[in-house]
Amino acid sequence: MSDFSKRQWVSAIQAFRKAHWQATLEEIWTNLTGQTADLLSYEAVREAVGARETARRDLREIPLTAIVGSVGRYTDFTRSFLPRVEGDERRWAGVWSKMETMEGLPPIEVYKVGEAYFVRDGNHRVSVARRQGASHIEAYVTEVATAVPLTPDVSPDDLIIKARYARFLAKTQLVEAVPDLDLTMSAAGNYRVLEEQIWGHQQWLEQQSGADIAYPAAARRWYEEVYWPVVQLIRQRGILRDFPNRTETDLYVWLIKHREKLVERLGWSVAAETAVLDLADKQAVTPKQIIQRLGKKLSQALVPHALEAGPTVGEWRESWLSTHRNDRLFSHILVALDGQDSGWHAFRQAARVAQREEGRLFGVHVVGASEDQARPAALAVKAEFERRCLEAGVAGEISVTTGPTTGTICYRARWSDLVVVSLSHPPGPQPVDRLSSRFGQLLRRCPRPVLAIPRTHAGLDRLLLAYDGSPKAEEALFVAAYLAGQWQAPLTVVVALEKQVTEETAVRVRSALEQQGIAARYVVENEKPAALILATARQHDCDLIIMGGYGLQPVLAIMTGSVVDEVLRSRSRPVLICR
Repeated sequence: MSDFSKRQWVSAIQAFRKAHWQATLEEIWTNLTGQTADLLSYEAVREAVGARETARRDLREIPLTAIVGSVGRYTDFTRSFLPRVEGDERRWAGVWSKMETMEGLPPIEVYKVGEAYFVRDGNHRVSVARRQGASHIEAYVTEVATAVPLTPDVSPDDLIIKARYARFLAKTQLVEAVPDLDLTMSAAGNYRVLEEQIWGHQQWLEQQSGADIAYPAAARRWYEEVYWPVVQLIRQRGILRDFPNRTETDLYVWLIKHREKLVERLGWSVAAETAVLDLADKQAVTPKQIIQRLGKKLSQALVPHALEAGPTVGEWRESWLSTHRNDRLFSHILVALDGQDSGWHAFRQAARVAQREEGRLFGVHVVGASEDQARPAALAVKAEFERRCLEAGVAGEISVTTGPTTGTICYRARWSDLVVVSLSHPPGPQPVDRLSSRFGQLLRRCPRPVLAIPRTHAGLDRLLLAYDGSPKAEEALFVAAYLAGQWQAPLTVVVALEKQVTEETAVRVRSALEQQGIAARYVVENEKPAALILATARQHDCDLIIMGGYGLQPVLAIMTGSVVDEVLRSRSRPVLICR
């Protein structure tokens, strides 16, 4: 090889590497902006728009910018024909060298769909020509007939989506049944998801009625009974604003797919309300949501579990208010089961709450290793849970899983309204005990109220609210007012006067309850809070204590102790801790 040829080859290799690097940057940018760097697949487009190849073929110059896809190598290049595959270096550089020296290269071969072109042969020539600044390239053009016009100045993606949407509407006949129907989406393939859902609903309707149901009739019922309620949730939650350039139907399909993944991961059903909330929390693409997710990940990576502060105060109530469509506070109740008597004590109280709330139980049994999930001990817990649910007349599902117990409960709590756990090992009296207490970690990290159950039997009929005016006490007040009104349960309010807790605090809680029509007994004394709470509970035979969670930051709470810990250590009655 001559020195000139070597320099030419080195120049071609450098050109490839620069183009390959720019392809990587293009992919990163399009991923960040929610777009795509992919070329279009000719076969996918041909199928979508109902195109058919003709015998017409001629040689002409075509604009490079009108080439939008490829027949077989649409994944090897970006939308602007930058090379993605590192192994293409020699072939690409060879084409570069030949085109740079004006050596003869045959015309490329393309299909023409409307005014858009798809490369049948010559992808590397197109890539190099664009990098060398050419505007046109010589090509053998095969015409492809279609009723859906594609033009270079209109996104082929959008036209494919419209074509798919038109076929979907023709098949379902929903336009005739639903005024102002709008099921537009930004991804063409997702109409298959809707069609599969309608087919499934058709099968269910036929099972229920014992008669054949026409597909268009099933589509209308699906829209009214399945699709529309979920869209209403999306609107109520306002999550469309967290997904710029997406539609309600986009979010519906994402939600269905997300919910399926959650069901597979959790091993139990997931309500649409909680799936909507989780979708917004995990996948929203606004800068605020991305920064919040990054902050959470950094916190989880840097802060030990024992010192995690957990969710912000009132976050669980905000979630409940934004997603629940009924007036029940505890519709979905998670109960942790260890296979011991203590766990079944917790189950009994959880079932009592489920009966009163017309709720559903979700049991979780954590084992040490995946092989333990199918062993007799775990299967026995599962069978006993199902037997007890049947006996109590409540709906229930149980999942046997692996992982750290505290972390597993906190994670799964996101899909429940209340967590019920056994109070077998409350935080100890010394700082070292509190630091190592997994129960204390649970109370700090859990995103939902926690009902701690001792071994003693309780009817949950007479309530005691411990109130000090703090933000977390306000959450406890919200729960206590709800339970007193919904369950028609007598309520006693305890206000221990000390430091910042004054008579005005007692006046405030009395006024708040009276505004809701809740009658209560008030005990307001200058006494140590934990001692006054426990003494009042004994005196008035209260069988459920409701209080706010830790008021101090984790380090201070561990060092100085907490009223919550003192009450829990008594293990005299169930304690509902709110945050």
